[in-house]
Amino acid sequence: MIIAAGRGSRFGERRESKPLCPVKGRALIEWVILTARQAGIGEFVVVTGYAKEKLEAHLAEFSRRQKIPISCVWNEGWEKENGLSVYKAKGLAGESFALLMSDHIFDADTLARLMGQPLGPDETILAVDFNVRSNPSVDLDDVTKVLVEGGRVVAVGKTIESYNAFDTGMFLCTSAIFRALEEGQRRGDFSLSGGMRVLMESRNVKAMDIGKGFWIDIDDEQALERAETLLAERG
Repeated sequence: MIIAAGRGSRFGERRESKPLCPVKGRALIEWVILTARQAGIGEFVVVTGYAKEKLEAHLAEFSRRQKIPISCVWNEGWEKENGLSVYKAKGLAGESFALLMSDHIFDADTLARLMGQPLGPDETILAVDFNVRSNPSVDLDDVTKVLVEGGRVVAVGKTIESYNAFDTGMFLCTSAIFRALEEGQRRGDFSLSGGMRVLMESRNVKAMDIGKGFWIDIDDEQALERAETLLAERG
C-alpha cells in the first residue's frame, strides 16, 4: 500500500502532484513502486487524493507499460491527516502488507529485509534509522522522530523531545492497523502516528534497524536537490 493523497504544499504551486515530481527523470512514485518490486512485492494499492485524475491516469499507463498490477482508491478526505488514507484502503489490503509513502525513496534490500521479519497477528513493524546525528537524508524540522526501547517503539511524533531513531516511512502491517486507526479517529487523531500510538499501548509496534540502509523523505525543493545529489553519488 502506498499513500499518495496529500497535496505536498511545501513544494509550492510549481508542483501540481508531488508523487509525479521528477527525480532524476523518473516520477517519485515510480521510484517507490519499482524499488518495492525489486524487493519482491508484485501488487500495489495506491491511495490517491489531491490531483486524483492526473495521478491515476499516470499510474494506469505506468501499470500497463511495466506490467505491474496497481489498484487505486480515492481518499476524498485527503486534506485530513494521513491515517485516513491508510484506512480508506482497508478493503483492498491483505492480512499483512507493506505500507509505504509516495515521497520516500529507499533501498530495495531494506524493504526486503522488513518483509522477511516475523510478524505477530496484532503487530506492526516500523523500519527505523538510529543514525540521529549528522544524517544527510534528514530534515530535523520535519522528520518523524521515534523512541525505541527494548526493540519496541514507545513514542513517535515530529515534536517529541526524547528520541533515538527516525521513522523511515516503511512499515510491515497486519489488519490490526485498521482497528488502531479507528480508535485513533474516535479520539480525534486522523494521523498514522495516532494509530501507531494505539498499538503502542499494547506494545505491538516493533522496530527494525535499517543499519546503513539508504532512505530519504522528499518534502520540498531542498530535499529534492539533496535526493538527486545522494542518488547520483550512489550511482
